[in-house]
Amino acid sequence: MKTVLVTGAGGFIGKNLCATLEQRKDIEILRYGRNNTREELADYTARADFVFHLAGVNRPRNVEDFDKGNRGFTEELLELLEISGKKAPVVITSSIQAVLDNHYGVSKKAAEDAVFEWSRRNGTPVYVYRLPNVFGKWCRPNYNSVVATFCHNIAHGLPVQINNPATEITLVYVDDVVAELIAAMDGLAHIGDDGFCYVPRTFKVTLQKLADTIYSFAESRKNLVMPNFEGDFERFLYATYTSYLPEDGFGYELEMKHDNRGWLAEFIKSRQFGQIFISRTKPGITRGNHWHHTKIEKFLVVEGEAVIKFKKIGTDEVLEYKVSGEQLKVIDIPAGYTHSITNVGTTDVITLFWANEIFNPDKPDTYYLEV
Repeated sequence: MKTVLVTGAGGFIGKNLCATLEQRKDIEILRYGRNNTREELADYTARADFVFHLAGVNRPRNVEDFDKGNRGFTEELLELLEISGKKAPVVITSSIQAVLDNHYGVSKKAAEDAVFEWSRRNGTPVYVYRLPNVFGKWCRPNYNSVVATFCHNIAHGLPVQINNPATEITLVYVDDVVAELIAAMDGLAHIGDDGFCYVPRTFKVTLQKLADTIYSFAESRKNLVMPNFEGDFERFLYATYTSYLPEDGFGYELEMKHDNRGWLAEFIKSRQFGQIFISRTKPGITRGNHWHHTKIEKFLVVEGEAVIKFKKIGTDEVLEYKVSGEQLKVIDIPAGYTHSITNVGTTDVITLFWANEIFNPDKPDTYYLEV
């Protein structure tokens, strides 16, 4: 069992790190935050086998607090570690702003220098990460993260402000940060030639592209068209966006098209994988009796009993497949076969459909022909 101290445990990265460390059976976590005392910190440093130093100040009321909260607290932590005599390795999260001549950057650089000096003096390994803008769940909006602010505001129907749309920012996903911090603890840190550690995967995006992408996420709840998730950035950003949805707004209704047969509703559309829709069909009712040149579909009856019939265009032979919700069976609908599905039971049939393209009313590729 390894005892791990996490300073700033209640912060954005700290919460994500602790949530991941909790899944390991070989780790005991000592969480240090704003409400803990110096006496508790002294106790934790005496017990810790490894330290994640994530605490810091980035939006203080007074500029003097930058130095106190970054350099000052770091030196206090290192002093307590030295007193403990355990020589616990230390990971510290710094910022790419440490190279800038502003109060925040200067204070982060001073904290880095203190850690490197402490390592040289004690022969203890340290891992200093100059992180770019970190994004992901649990980040505080309208504070110091443009991603968190954009996600929160757009999810809540609030405006976002972009001063220079062409401004490009470098982002890193919090799960990648957490994975790298844990890798450092396990002796697998990525260390550059300059002595600083880094997270291997980052993303570059302009502010306008960032906003447009998040707006498309919000619009997808209306037009049902999902983003392209082939790229990791869009996938990570979408996960981040959904975490900022208002808690009374997780659900959204689908348009149900009712007629004498039952109803049909579109569920998800994608320009990459097509669309999914669902229907309820009353007993004795037949849907379909049409064919496609190129469009292909899959039918899955999840409730009730039905018969799916096929006939190849230009032939008379009819093929039949009996399906039911009691034994799930996917039926492929080939191009060039007219097809139908009939409810042959006494209860309604619920069917899940997939098509390989989004329905285009101008080019429906759908031709009526009874099976």
